[in-house]
Amino acid sequence: MLNHEKSRSIFAEAQTLMPGGVNSPARSFGGVGGKPIVIEKGEGAYLYDVDGNKYLDYVQSWGPMILGHAHPAVVMAVKDALDNGTSFGAPTEAENKLAKLLIELIPAVEKIRFVNSGTEATMSAIRLARGYTGRNKIVKFIGNYHGHVDSLLVAAGSSAATLGVPDSPGVTPGTVQDTILLPYNNVEAVVKTFTERGSDIAGVIVEPVAGNMGCVIGSSNFLYELRHLTQTHGAVLIFDEVMSGFRVGKGGAAQRFSITPDLVTLGKVIGGGLPVGAYGGKAEIMDNMLPVGKVFQAGTLSGNPLAMAAGYATIKTLLEGHTFNALERKMAMLAEGLEDEAHNADLPVYVEQVGSMMTLFFLGAEKSGIGDRILETTAAGGVVMRSTATSSSGNSFSGKVTDWTSASLCDTERYARFFWGMLERGFYFPCSQFEAFFMSTAITEEEIQKTIEAAKEVFATLT
Repeated sequence: MLNHEKSRSIFAEAQTLMPGGVNSPARSFGGVGGKPIVIEKGEGAYLYDVDGNKYLDYVQSWGPMILGHAHPAVVMAVKDALDNGTSFGAPTEAENKLAKLLIELIPAVEKIRFVNSGTEATMSAIRLARGYTGRNKIVKFIGNYHGHVDSLLVAAGSSAATLGVPDSPGVTPGTVQDTILLPYNNVEAVVKTFTERGSDIAGVIVEPVAGNMGCVIGSSNFLYELRHLTQTHGAVLIFDEVMSGFRVGKGGAAQRFSITPDLVTLGKVIGGGLPVGAYGGKAEIMDNMLPVGKVFQAGTLSGNPLAMAAGYATIKTLLEGHTFNALERKMAMLAEGLEDEAHNADLPVYVEQVGSMMTLFFLGAEKSGIGDRILETTAAGGVVMRSTATSSSGNSFSGKVTDWTSASLCDTERYARFFWGMLERGFYFPCSQFEAFFMSTAITEEEIQKTIEAAKEVFATLT
C-alpha cells in the first residue's frame, strides 16, 4: 500500500481553511470516496505527491497539460515573460500573437477576446448572444457543463453530477427562467423547441464533445441540426470548446465535424496550464462588445502576459510534426487496451474516445445484455466509436453512452474501486466516472502498455 500520511495531514489542515479542503469540488474525491492526495510537483508524464509517490498522469490538470508537466518550451516562455512583469492592465503584443494564432486555427473565429477562465468565456458568450439578437432565451443541454455561470448551472455535469447537486442553492428561479433545458443528442427535442419558440431563442450553447458526463460525442445529425435551426431562426450557435479545443484536433470540434458555429469558447490548452479563457467568432457578432458595441465585459487580468506566453508556446509546440495524430493514436491504444481487458474479465464497459480524450464507462445492470459478438469501429468525422463488444466467455455487453440519462446509469461504485486500484499501482485517473481521461505528448506507448497491464490486474478484482 502506498503511504499517504503527509497528504492526509495536509488535507486535514486544508479542511479547516477552505470549504471541504479544496478550491474546486472536482478535487475532493467525492466521486470515488476517501481523501485526495496532495501533489507536490509535476514533471513530464508524471505527478509526484508530498509523500514521494509517483503517478502516471491521465488527468493533466483536467486537460490543459497536453504537452505534459513543466514542458521546457512552456517553462522558458513563462520565465521570459516573468522577467518583464506579471500584469500591466494594458495591451501587450503577446495578446496579438496568441490571438492571431487562434484565429488562424479555429474555424469561425474572426475576432477573439481573452478572459481568465472557461466560466468567464461562456458567461460572456451567452451575454453577447443575447445582446446581438435582442432575445433572452438560451438553450443548453442536460449533462453539458459550461462553468459555474448561474443561468447555466442547471442539469450540469462535472462535479455537479458527481456530487448529486445539478441545481445549486443560490441559483434563483429568476436567473434560470430564460434557460431552456433539452436532452443531449436528441434531434427531435431540438426541432420541437425551435418550432414552438424559435423567435425567442437568442442562442444555443453546446459541448460538441462533452467531457463532464464522461467523454460523450455529439452525433453528426444532432450538431448539423443545431447549425441548421439556429441559422434558420436567427439564433447564435455557441460551441463550448473549453475542453475539446485542441483536444479533438488542431481546429477543435468545429474543424473535425466540419460545422462552423457563430461563437466558440476556449480555455485549458490555450493557456498552457495558466488561468485563461477566450471567446471568439464572427467579427459582426464580436464587434457588439465594448468598446466597439454596447455589450459589457471586462477583466483586470484578462490577456495577462504569463498566460499568453504559456498558451502561445504550447500551441506552437503542438503544431510541430504530426503531434495531433500521435496523440490520437496513443489514446486509441489506451482505449482499446482497457476495453479488451475489461471484456476479458467479463466486465460490462463502454469506451468512448475522440482525439486525446476518452472515458471508460462501467455499465450498470440496466445497460448490460446478451447478444452476438459485435465489435464495431466506425468513422464519423474521424471519431472512433465503439458500440458493443464481447467478453471471453461469450457474453455481449450492449449499451452506448450518448447523453446524461445513459451516463447516469453507470456503476460509479465499480469505477471508484477501479480508480483506487490504479492509484495504488501508480496511475492517476480522474476521480469521477463522469470526467474524461486525457493523453499528453509526454506519455509513451511503453507507459500505455504498462497502464493496460495494471488495469488487467485491477479488473480481475472487480468481478
